[in-house]
Amino acid sequence: MRTLVGQNISLRAIEPEDLDFLFQIENNELFWEVSHTQTPFSKFLLKQYIENCHLDIYEAKQLRLVIEDSSNKQPIGLIDLFDFNPQHKRAGIGIVIHENYQHNGFASEALKILLNYSFTNLNLHQLFANIAIDNKKSISLFKKHNFKQVGVKKDWLFSKGYFKDEILFQFINEK
Repeated sequence: MRTLVGQNISLRAIEPEDLDFLFQIENNELFWEVSHTQTPFSKFLLKQYIENCHLDIYEAKQLRLVIEDSSNKQPIGLIDLFDFNPQHKRAGIGIVIHENYQHNGFASEALKILLNYSFTNLNLHQLFANIAIDNKKSISLFKKHNFKQVGVKKDWLFSKGYFKDEILFQFINEK
């Protein structure tokens, strides 16, 4: 699908061969705060998840895609649409890049591709992102792609013994 192909990366469906990569990402405690995870995932559970990834976004209300490096076909991250609501034409968006591949522009390219796909193929009107107030990299990424801060959820996240705010960003497709 050419729609999900960029210059350096492509977005693709999760395959059974992605089990080890998914296991690494889901069990990396550095990502637990953004994924609202508190316990590790077993390979058994992740294998079951992969087996059900074939569900249509309209049925599952979410879409998870692997971000793949075009130069070597290696998975480098994941990008998700969640809380998909076709009635109101909106979805949440989240992105995670494996720590070995950060700072290469992959997240920015993946976000650009998924924005286009969301508005062109899924006919969405808006996307939103929830970002911890201290996640400067994500805040910068979403602002770069014209997401606007529309609110702050006070003391929304409890992490490492204290509460912190979460910022709500929104991108409304004016076309």
